[in-house]
Amino acid sequence: MEKEVEAVDKNKSIEKQNEKKFVPIWEKSTLTIEEAALYSGIGRNKLRQLTDDDNCPFVLWVGSKRLIKRKLLDEHIEKMFSL
Repeated sequence: MEKEVEAVDKNKSIEKQNEKKFVPIWEKSTLTIEEAALYSGIGRNKLRQLTDDDNCPFVLWVGSKRLIKRKLLDEHIEKMFSL
């Protein structure tokens, strides 16, 4: 009986460790391309095209991973007439 209780406690502990913490998009400082597309309404392909530019102010490269700086993306969108 004691072993069963220990096993249950151990499983609960493992489950808690494996749970992902959810952070709303509007609270994140950087977004993936997919998150930025959902957030802004701009398509993934268009975001990739914009962030391919060496002078793009709202892209952050982490190795080969492309992240979007949310606040700078907002500012860029405010300034633009069309994309």
